[in-house]
Amino acid sequence: MDSYDSFYRKNKDRIFAYLLRLTGDYHLSNDFMQESFVRYFSHYHTTPGNNCALLFTIARNAFLDSIRKYKEEKFQDKKEVAWVSNPESQLIEKQALDKMLAAIQKLNSVDRELVALLATKTFSYKEIGKILNISETNVKVKVHRARLRLKAILKNGGQ
Repeated sequence: MDSYDSFYRKNKDRIFAYLLRLTGDYHLSNDFMQESFVRYFSHYHTTPGNNCALLFTIARNAFLDSIRKYKEEKFQDKKEVAWVSNPESQLIEKQALDKMLAAIQKLNSVDRELVALLATKTFSYKEIGKILNISETNVKVKVHRARLRLKAILKNGGQ
């Protein structure tokens, strides 16, 4: 267990700084950092050693998965998806993403963690239950409630 603890302490600040540069958001970076270590320790049960590259890859993928999930949710309701790459559409996309990230930050920590774990599309409800030490049924209930809270926050203009 000491090797896991020392691996975390040695790498947490570097991973956080990397994610902060990617996201520009302190809280989001912290969530991604924690998610990265959860993924690393849950999927790679070997001794951590010096596998920093794998940890950085996991962190980057956590960030990219979140962006992909957001885009999929946004376009899921539309019949036709047309990606127009111009400054105006990019600004609109960035504002929408900022609004979504701000709304996620308004959720309590358990809800944020559930949303973050689901956004990765890496874990099943059962696996999330194991990570959080709750039953699969409880995970489903909490996810449903978190989604409702997030929807309400977004409906109220992020308030």
